[in-house]
Amino acid sequence: MLLSVDRQAPKLWRKIYTEALIEISLLGENWKLILAGLVFQYIHGLAAHGVHYLHRPGATLQDVGFFLLPELGQDKFYMSETLFAFIFGSFILWTFHPFVFQSKRIYTVLIWCRIFAYLVVSQCLRIVTFYSTQLPGPNYHCREGSKLARLPPPESFLEVLLINFPQGVVYGCGDLIFSSHMIFTLVFVRTYQKYGTRRCIKQFAWLLAVVQSLLIIASRKHYTVDIVVAWYTVNLVAFYVDWKLPELPDRSSGSTAPPLLPLSTRNKDGKNKEEHQKLLNGNSSATSSSG
Repeated sequence: MLLSVDRQAPKLWRKIYTEALIEISLLGENWKLILAGLVFQYIHGLAAHGVHYLHRPGATLQDVGFFLLPELGQDKFYMSETLFAFIFGSFILWTFHPFVFQSKRIYTVLIWCRIFAYLVVSQCLRIVTFYSTQLPGPNYHCREGSKLARLPPPESFLEVLLINFPQGVVYGCGDLIFSSHMIFTLVFVRTYQKYGTRRCIKQFAWLLAVVQSLLIIASRKHYTVDIVVAWYTVNLVAFYVDWKLPELPDRSSGSTAPPLLPLSTRNKDGKNKEEHQKLLNGNSSATSSSG
């Protein structure tokens, strides 16, 4: 058994190395899109922090979800965050599965270009929405009497740029419509729905998205409208982006049960080299045109 594992280990590293060459060539063509997506995450955080200066605490608005779902309380604040961390982490790991699995449908770099397209458009709409109307936050630290509910005017421009990290990120108020957590959750789930291969995981992912929605409302982090708007907005944004941009190349080999390691290193290395050559010779032109 140990001898078998020892023999397979070099194959795995060879697989990772070959896949890395393919992804590096794609990153060289699409690094501007990746960088722009990452930079916009900071811009989105900056906008969310900025609206906190405009937030004015008040009575919690009447909400159907608050009537139907019992309040979890501050001691169970972690529940929705734990589930979100699980969704976030497991999705990131999935996007890197081409480095390990033999059968795959996606390129890691290209899938993240598409993910950032979904996120940036959704977050632009979110920024416009929560700056248009500031609602009194239902979260505990945003209610009347909390020292964190209102921010004093910034003492310097640097204070704004640094977003008062990490407190400004964790204890934000005013950026309600629509939920940022649900943007990420729905983008990740919808992406796996389209490019994933396991039907049971797809069904489980949608179930987690529903549970996440209910936990956010029960934690009083958002009003129900923030969740409802996120559900239809993100799906419409994803539909529009997919319609406007060319389809991503499909790398699937027809295998229904992808093994962790290649059955034949020689054949698989040949396939990866051929794949790499195709990308360098022009197959990636469709990808670069999407930028």
